[in-house]
Amino acid sequence: MRALLPLLRSAWGGRTGALVVRLREGAAAGPGPRRAMASYRTEERGQPHSPGYRLFFKNEAGHYISPFHDIPLKVESKEENGIPTKRARNDESEVYLKNLFNMVVEVPRWTNAKMEIATQEPLNPIKQDVKDGKLRYVANIFPHKGYIWNYGALPQTWEDPHRNDKSTDCCGDNDPIDVCEIGSKVLSRGEVICVKILGILALIDQGETDWKLIAINVNDPEASKFHDIDDVRKYKPGYLEATLNWFRFYKVPEGKPENHFAFNGEFKNKAFALEVIKSTHECWKALLMKQCDGGAISCTNVQICDSPYHCAQEKARSLVESVSSSISKESQEEGRCSTTKPYGLGHAKLLDCFYLPEHFQKSKCGTSLASDGNI
Repeated sequence: MRALLPLLRSAWGGRTGALVVRLREGAAAGPGPRRAMASYRTEERGQPHSPGYRLFFKNEAGHYISPFHDIPLKVESKEENGIPTKRARNDESEVYLKNLFNMVVEVPRWTNAKMEIATQEPLNPIKQDVKDGKLRYVANIFPHKGYIWNYGALPQTWEDPHRNDKSTDCCGDNDPIDVCEIGSKVLSRGEVICVKILGILALIDQGETDWKLIAINVNDPEASKFHDIDDVRKYKPGYLEATLNWFRFYKVPEGKPENHFAFNGEFKNKAFALEVIKSTHECWKALLMKQCDGGAISCTNVQICDSPYHCAQEKARSLVESVSSSISKESQEEGRCSTTKPYGLGHAKLLDCFYLPEHFQKSKCGTSLASDGNI
């Protein structure tokens, strides 16, 4: 268990890599000096919009890691190159740091492909979800295009499907806790950013608790304005209402009923959200130490030495190669999820119109939308 502690208390400094999480000096970053927090790179295998597509993660040394298990939850380093920073001696900065978390971006804003951390695959790459043999895409919930935030997850968290949440009276959904990042920038798939937590929504999905954190990138130009959920209402009026409607209706075009929420759809504040994060982090620690039933979850990691699931980098590299080879063969055999026409007939039909909830006036579809890229 002691090997978990450095990951919970520290972020990795680094100068190389494609994805760098930074706290910038000035209003957007809040108190504290500018410093590089972490560096990660991603590696694509397979073609986007195909069942065989995978996005693997590497650390600054170029070693394969799990975004689920090996990226620290907290951004809370008290040392930089072994030297205590001024931030560590500043009470205001210490309070600020307690609300900083790493977020793994799975879905950029305005896109439709349902991408997710593959919790049941070794090293947990990002992949596109498949259901009934078909790639999954979310519908457009009028008047929006795709996901209305940058969507992702907090690493080192797990919503235990065997643990009843006292506040919702439902068990977890067996995934890392989800994050809706509301900043102004459209982020990239696989990006690792530092976020401030503002609040949380409790979606009840088929009898399971599916928490949705509301957060903002600390490097967003307006991040200094946001401290709690009421600030979202003040500075982004209508955003929380749009978020609630989006989650309520996004499965209806698939023929499913509207989703429901705990607390009558009320967004809980930052303090409540931090307690939920703490609870899901404890569940993750039990999972990694084999103290609970993880079912089909893959807990393979390269950083947590005391974990029974720890593996050497050579093993991690061979796992990536074997997974890539296996997926490539399966894709060739299954065959026909087209990469030249990525949505397929079913998805083209879905995206050619917006889903309009009943409280909007209904009209015939006539809009042909572009591909799943950023707009």
